[in-house]
Amino acid sequence: MEMLKVLVVDDEARMRKLVKDFLTIKGYQVLEAGDGEQALEMFFAQKDVALIILDVMMPKMDGWEVCRTIRQYSQIPIIMLTARSEERDELQGFKLGVDEYISKPFSPKILVARVEAILRRSRGASGDAAEAGGIRIDKAAHQVTIDGQVIDLSYKEFELLTYFMENQGLALSREKILNHVWNYDYFGDARTIDTHVKKLRSKMGEKGEYIKTIWGMGYKFEVNS
Repeated sequence: MEMLKVLVVDDEARMRKLVKDFLTIKGYQVLEAGDGEQALEMFFAQKDVALIILDVMMPKMDGWEVCRTIRQYSQIPIIMLTARSEERDELQGFKLGVDEYISKPFSPKILVARVEAILRRSRGASGDAAEAGGIRIDKAAHQVTIDGQVIDLSYKEFELLTYFMENQGLALSREKILNHVWNYDYFGDARTIDTHVKKLRSKMGEKGEYIKTIWGMGYKFEVNS
C-alpha cells in the first residue's frame, strides 16, 4: 500500500517533530516546512501531498496566506493549528476553505485520528454514487457534477452535500450535521455550518435552493418538484 504524504508546516521544530513522530508510527510519510514560503515551495514541488497540517502564526507568510494561495490551485484537505482559539479566527479559516481547525495545546492522538478520518473519507472508500435533481455525487472519484458540469468543492463542502443528499427530505439539526460531517467531538460554533452552507449554495448556483433553511433548527435537502 502506498505511503500517503502529509506536509506539516510549523515554525516550531519541536511541534513538527511531535506531529511527525505520531504520523510516522501510523505509516504516513511526513514532509516538514518551517515557514509559509517553504510550505508553498514544497507543496508545488511535491505533486502528491495528500493533506496539509498548517500553523497559523509563522514568519515570512502566515497560515492564512498559505491557505489562500493553495486554494487557488487545489482542494487538498487542510488542518489548521493555532494557539488562538478565537471564534473570529475559526470562522475566517472555514471561509478560506480550511477542513479542520485544532487549537493548541492539542492531543497528538486526536490530530492523528482527524487526519485518518479526513484521508479515509476524502479518498472515497465507497464507490457509491448519489443523484438527485441533476446533481450527481461520485464518491470514488470524489467529484460532483451539476447537469453534467463538474463543480469544484472543498473536502468539507463535498462531505456536507453528500450528507444532505443521503438524507433527502429529512430535517437535519446543526448538531446532527456537526456530528456526521465534522466527525469527532467538534465543539465549534454552529455558524461553522452556516458558513459552509452559504459557500456550497453559491457554488451550486440555482440548485443551491435545494438546501432549505429550517429556522431555529438546521437544514433540509429537498429537490423542488
